[in-house]
Amino acid sequence: MTKRVVATLGFIVCALMLLTSGSAFAQVSPAEILNPKLKAVEQKYLPQLQSLRRTIDETRFPFPFVLTRYVGSDSQKGLVDTRGLEFVNFQERTLLKVSGHYNAAFNSEQLTQNQRADRTVQDVVVPILQLMRKQFSGGLDCDGIGFEIAYHTRTAKQSYEFEGKEMLVVVFSVEDAFAFLTVAGNDARQAVMNRSQVFADGKEFALGLGARDPLDLDELGRGDSAERPSPSSTATGLGYSPQPPRDSSPAAPTAPLTPTAAPAVVAAGSPTASPAESGQADADRLQAKFQSQLDALAKDGAEKLHFVDYAPPSFAIYHDAVVLQVSLRNPQVFDKTATSIYKRAAQSLDLFLAPALKALIPKLPAEPSISAYDFSVLNHLGSEKDSSEAVEFICPVKAVNAFIRDEITSQDLANQSIVLVNGVRIALNLQLVE
Repeated sequence: MTKRVVATLGFIVCALMLLTSGSAFAQVSPAEILNPKLKAVEQKYLPQLQSLRRTIDETRFPFPFVLTRYVGSDSQKGLVDTRGLEFVNFQERTLLKVSGHYNAAFNSEQLTQNQRADRTVQDVVVPILQLMRKQFSGGLDCDGIGFEIAYHTRTAKQSYEFEGKEMLVVVFSVEDAFAFLTVAGNDARQAVMNRSQVFADGKEFALGLGARDPLDLDELGRGDSAERPSPSSTATGLGYSPQPPRDSSPAAPTAPLTPTAAPAVVAAGSPTASPAESGQADADRLQAKFQSQLDALAKDGAEKLHFVDYAPPSFAIYHDAVVLQVSLRNPQVFDKTATSIYKRAAQSLDLFLAPALKALIPKLPAEPSISAYDFSVLNHLGSEKDSSEAVEFICPVKAVNAFIRDEITSQDLANQSIVLVNGVRIALNLQLVE
């Protein structure tokens, strides 16, 4: 293994306050920085940081993401410092730090901690790295890039207003940060992640990409990390208060927070599954087998089928079954006040996904071990760029094939599928809600 550290970036998570950002907090000024080395690098890259901040603000993530410099501290005063890009010292290294709130509430009874972290990497870290690669195409003179992402978790045992909090920290070397975008195949990306530092809720974490459970820290040579104390905020050089390790079990109660939408992810129920084909090894094997086809599909789909560019088609495991995940962005804009979640889900299927299936399905890998297609449709709500909703259709392959052969109706397809809106399963009667 490459070099590693035993401390986490001190970071406490508080309520999301998305409406208080302003131009007064555009970017950390070099004049504010006392450390000569950090001042110099901040000055050197100030134009790129300002441009990067604007592009992040303009980027539409699956759910709103807000840059924040001090997560939680200013929110107690009714103000959020949104200057979440700056160079910092971390364990005797200079990092470009990206910190902020991801306004997603993951259902912790349906997603493991590893799955929640993995989804956050795909939803937030990957698209920001893509923006960074464009801004710093001439190189980046520092030791690494660190991400501090806060998000929410919730459980069915609590009311919707009561949510848990979780923090993901990922620290890449500069080389690995950009290699993570370009290496081919899940195994190569996993190798990059294994060389990097990952912390979940203040504890060292071996993130398994596309897996239900994390990797074994002992097998990665990091099994003794849990015995090491977290550093103080002074040691990190970030100025944050350290977050004490806590039990991250889903049932841990927390203070009431403003409700936030959960991404369309795994939920109760299961499509038709073949136990013999289950297991992450099967998904990895299929990913490697069809990677070139999926890469071509991602390019073609982005141009013709409204694919989400930062979430290319990929194989995954859903309740022990192999599924092929495809994420699409619905070009229709919905009026949230004039439509229900049921009507938006119905129109997402009838007017967007269903007409696209006949063109899409022949382009997907023909593999008998695929149990279902997992279509995630991102809907845009209203005029605000960060108002969105995810509708997920987990459709058995046989039902989809019957639909495109005109053997069943879209209602039949919905009946045989799992339909989730922001991670919550719904029953969908297409004619009733139209």
